Amino acid sequence: MKKLIAAPLMGLAALLSGCDSANTTSDTSNSTAAAVSSPAAEKTARFTQFIYQGESQEKVTLGEGEFRNPILSGYAPDPTVARVGDDYYVVPSTFTHFPGLPIYHSKDLVNWIPIANAIDRPDQLNFMNIGVSRGIFAPDLSYHDGTYYIATTCVDCGGNFVITAKDIKGPWSEPHWLGFEGIDPSIHWDDSGKAYIVNNGAPNEEPRYDGHRAIWIQEFDYKNLKMVGERKQLINGGVDISTKPVWIEGPHIIQRNGYYYITAAEGGTSVHHSQTIFRADNVLGPYVPAEHNPILTQRDLDVDRKDPIIAAGHAKFVQLPNGDWWATFLAIRPYDRDMFNIGRETFLLPVYWENDWPYMLPPGERIPFTHKKPALPEQPAAEIPTSGDFGYTDNFDGNALGVSWMGIRNPIKPFYEVKDQGLNLACHGGLGDLAKVPSYVGRRQQHHIAEFTTTLSFNPAAEGDAAGLAAVQDDRHTMFVALTRLDGKDQVALFRRQGTTKDTLIKATPINKAKDVTLTLAFNAGKAKAYYEIDGQRQLLVDNVDATNLSTNVSGGFVGTIVGPYCTSN
Repeated sequence: MKKLIAAPLMGLAALLSGCDSANTTSDTSNSTAAAVSSPAAEKTARFTQFIYQGESQEKVTLGEGEFRNPILSGYAPDPTVARVGDDYYVVPSTFTHFPGLPIYHSKDLVNWIPIANAIDRPDQLNFMNIGVSRGIFAPDLSYHDGTYYIATTCVDCGGNFVITAKDIKGPWSEPHWLGFEGIDPSIHWDDSGKAYIVNNGAPNEEPRYDGHRAIWIQEFDYKNLKMVGERKQLINGGVDISTKPVWIEGPHIIQRNGYYYITAAEGGTSVHHSQTIFRADNVLGPYVPAEHNPILTQRDLDVDRKDPIIAAGHAKFVQLPNGDWWATFLAIRPYDRDMFNIGRETFLLPVYWENDWPYMLPPGERIPFTHKKPALPEQPAAEIPTSGDFGYTDNFDGNALGVSWMGIRNPIKPFYEVKDQGLNLACHGGLGDLAKVPSYVGRRQQHHIAEFTTTLSFNPAAEGDAAGLAAVQDDRHTMFVALTRLDGKDQVALFRRQGTTKDTLIKATPINKAKDVTLTLAFNAGKAKAYYEIDGQRQLLVDNVDATNLSTNVSGGFVGTIVGPYCTSN
C-alpha cells in the first residue's frame, strides 16, 4: 500500500478544528466557529487508519509510451482543462460536496496530482437544504493576464458566477454573481482583447420539446467581473433541431486559423451523450454544424460489448506547445450495461484537424483504454495514481485531512479534528437531513472492484449510537458498516438505504467489548461484502449484499459513491 500524501486542506480543516480559517473567512464565520464547542467535548469516534485498494474490471496492458484511460478514475465529471505555460490543470464538478472544485495539476496530461480545492471556505457558497446532485455544475477554468478564473453554476444556490485567484492553489475569491439564466458558463478570451461568456440557456421561443435548450453568448467585462451588452442566442436546440436534440450544454469557444468554433455536449448525460462542433467566421456567429457530427460518442455501439465505455461527452480542448490538440471529456465505465457506482470519470483523447474541422473519434469506434501519450516531457508518476489499479493508506498524520477528502454540504460548525495520528469525529449524524451537515468525510470509490478499511475506537453507550464506514451515493442511498448498540448489546452491523432516509438492517452480530475494531466494505460491481476484525481475527459479517443502490442509475443525480468515516449518536 502507498501512504497517502497528507496535503493540507486549507480553510476547511482550520474551521472544523475550531480555529480561524487561515484568516480567509469572514468575521461572521470566524465568530460562529469560535462559539461552537470543540468536537472533543462531545461523543466522538476515533479513526486511526483508512486503507483503500482498487482494481479495474477491464484488464489492460500498457505498451511503451502509452497512457491509460480514464486519467482521473472515479467521480470526476465535466472536466475543464487549461494550460498555463508548461502546466496543465483539470477541475471537475463536485455538486454539494465540500470542499469542492478540486484542482489537479500535471506536466504531461497523463499523471495528475490534486493540489487544492477552489471552494474550500464554508462562507463561499451555501449548499444547505439542497440535494447532493445540486450545487456546483460544470466548471470552466481559464487564465488571463496573471489571473485564474473559474466560471460555473451553483444550481439552487445562487446561479452563475465567477471566482478568481492569483495563485492556482488559492485563495480563491468569493463568488461574483453574473445574473443570467442557465448553466455551464465558459469564458472565451478573444484575440481582440474582449472576453465573452457562452452558456446553456432556455431558447428564445417556447420550448418545442423536453430538453430543448440553446447556447447563448454575452460580453464579459473581466476587469469589473460583470456582464455587459446584449445576450445573443447562437445555437437553437443543437446540430439539427428537426431531430429534437436534447440538453445541448457545456459550450466552449476556440479560435483557430481565422475561425471560431463552439464545441458542446448534446444528448443528455446518459447513454446518448455526445460531443458536437460548430464553426463561424465571427464570434457572434452564425455558427454552422459540422457534417461529421457528433465528433465523439459511444451511443452507436453494441450494448452487449465487453468492457464498455458509455455516455461520452462534455469535452474541452487544449493546445500543446508543439501545436497538437487534445481533449478531456467525461465517460462512464459501467457494469451490467449501464450501472455504475463510481460516477462519471475524466478521459483524454487527441483532437485531429482536417480542412479546418476538428475530429476526435470516428463513428462506431470504441474509446480506447490505452493510447500513445501526448508529446510532452514525461513527469514522474504521482505517489498515489489517479488511473489504473492502485491503493493507499492514510494514517491521519499531521493536523489536517489530505486535499482529496470531502464531506456533504458546507459546514459552519466544527465536527472533526485530525490530532495525534487519528481522526476524531463528533457524532452529530445528519445523513438524510438536507438541513444538516453529516458527521462524515470520505474519499471517492475509484474502481468497481474496491475495498475500504478503517480502524476505530468507539463506545456506543446508547441504543442506536453507531460509528464506522459509510458508502454514500446521496442521503437516501447508502451502505453503512458500523460498531453500534443494538438490543442492549455492542454489535457490528451493516445497514442499507435505497430511496429512503431510514436504515434497513442487513446483518448484525454481537461482539465483545474491544478498544479497536477494524471494519471493511468490499465491492465488486453491484455486490458488497462487510468484514470486521478484533484482536487480529478477521470475520465475514455478510456476503453478497446488493450494492446497486449505490449506482447513479438507481439513485438518480450526477455524483459517484464516496466512502469514509461516519458517526451518529442517539
